Amino acid sequence: MRQIPLALLAPPAHSFDNFLTGANAEALAYLLGLMPGDPPVLLWGPTGCGKTHLLQALAERWQAAGQRVAWYDADTPLPWELPSHESLLLLDDCQRFDAGQQHAAFALFAASAGQGYTVVATADVPAVDLDVREDLRTRLGWGPSFQLAPLHEAEMRAVLRREADRRGLLLGDEVLSYLLTRFERNLKGLMSLLERLDEFAMASKRPLTLPLLKAMLADEKTDSDPTL
Repeated sequence: MRQIPLALLAPPAHSFDNFLTGANAEALAYLLGLMPGDPPVLLWGPTGCGKTHLLQALAERWQAAGQRVAWYDADTPLPWELPSHESLLLLDDCQRFDAGQQHAAFALFAASAGQGYTVVATADVPAVDLDVREDLRTRLGWGPSFQLAPLHEAEMRAVLRREADRRGLLLGDEVLSYLLTRFERNLKGLMSLLERLDEFAMASKRPLTLPLLKAMLADEKTDSDPTL
């Protein structure tokens, strides 16, 4: 039986400072200049391209300036209410909203119009292609829309190395190349994999190597299918 280590290292704060811009400079510049009462903004793109990171960075920035922030996503139970004062409204992964959440999101849009609120939403596709109720789709498409591009390989390597350094891990080229060739280049998924690998290395009291990575993957496969 392996010892399960305590999670002593806090997850990295998602800020503008540690967002690797890549091809998304235009979206980043717009968000940095966002003001209360500006038109709604939609950030869209595939999983792992940084949409939620930017929402969290925006929330941190506005809260640091003493402004209110409200966050709603598919895991937020209803009812959704408009805060009593002007604030930043964040709607994450709109494509996952069920019928009740779509109604609530539209109600937030309607109630906040002209009241000094700012809405920033994310989705996996542009507003015109979103499978949501028509009035919500129209609201999401009112303002500026930015397609976020995934990082290129060199940029993804830099992010993974930076996170490994933060964890005190020596991430060799062999392990890094294996991660980028054998797994989907989804930064969110790769960061989660790196976190699990860190915990497995600590529990096993072994350095981070390719054999260790393969051992962890075999262990996870066994745990997910006890018949193996």
